[in-house]
Amino acid sequence: MAEIPTTPGTAAKRPLILIVDDSDDMRRFVQTMLKPRYDTKLAVDGAAALAALAQAPQPDLILLDVMMPGSNGYEVCKALKANPATAHIPVIFVSARNDPKDQAHGLMLGAVDYITKPLSVPLAFARIGTHLALSSQTHQLESLVAERTHALHRTRLQLIELLARALEMREGGSMSNRVVRMAEYVKLLAQALGARPEVCEVLAQASPLHNIGTLGVPEHVMRKTDPLNPAEWHEMRRHPEMGAAIIGDQSDPLLATARAMAIAHHERWDGKGYPKELAGDAIPIAARILAVADAFEAMTATQRRRDAIPVADAARAIVAESGKQFDPTVVDAFRKALPKMTEVHRTVRDELKGIHNLDFLSPPA
Repeated sequence: MAEIPTTPGTAAKRPLILIVDDSDDMRRFVQTMLKPRYDTKLAVDGAAALAALAQAPQPDLILLDVMMPGSNGYEVCKALKANPATAHIPVIFVSARNDPKDQAHGLMLGAVDYITKPLSVPLAFARIGTHLALSSQTHQLESLVAERTHALHRTRLQLIELLARALEMREGGSMSNRVVRMAEYVKLLAQALGARPEVCEVLAQASPLHNIGTLGVPEHVMRKTDPLNPAEWHEMRRHPEMGAAIIGDQSDPLLATARAMAIAHHERWDGKGYPKELAGDAIPIAARILAVADAFEAMTATQRRRDAIPVADAARAIVAESGKQFDPTVVDAFRKALPKMTEVHRTVRDELKGIHNLDFLSPPA
């Protein structure tokens, strides 16, 4: 079993080194050697080392003997590198075996170095210091990359939201929180369907782009308040395919989901939708979820061509379309999610009420 550290550090944070060796004398010698600079943790064999690594705190570096009873050092190193929780910890083999083939084998397994016994204290300190410094720099770089990646992702989501709001303004609609509500509705429906949290997030983040194809619809059609004539409806019904074309074929999960929503959110479960008259499971699940969320938002918020209706009436209308316009499974999820969706509708209010004429470029009549 792993021994309790016997050289606790007095500094704020000293590196912790796990010493794994079946020789009592060797463990104590290395521990005494390292005591001025490092905290140590001891293990008598491979099994004890793996047990020690399962407990906090994890070491910053491992000094690992090769020849030990039970699992040898090579097997222990292989297990460490196969485990995501320990793969990042640098391993230095310490062994009396000095055949270059043994050293090469250890390095191929993922060790950062190989020191032969008997130990040279200056050499051991130099190797340990070097690899601790490299590991620290690697962690700092990884943290910086993660921070920058998160910032880029946050910026991308902000741009998506701003684009969605710009689309609403182009239509001449209200300055609303439709984007926020829609994302919440989609997430709640996905959660009620049992989707994994990361899937729910991607669906919510992609939802603001579902109407991006309206950029290709003529301005007078988008702003018209009277019922559309057949020619105008033809123009309007083109927007799903235009949206898919704008987004394009993407490997990025968020954009691929947005494309599926854009091209298929007007398809119907019974096959009577557009643009491709897809039916049932042929419609992407992202679009089936979006369709219910979009219908709920459209009915419960004031829009350019219609006034809002009560939530209860909207819910009855959606349930009535189960198996016709909407996927019955998604409608069942809608029933479960309705209390939370109602709360979102109640709390996420529009900033400005009513419909506004945003055509400020047009000269006064």
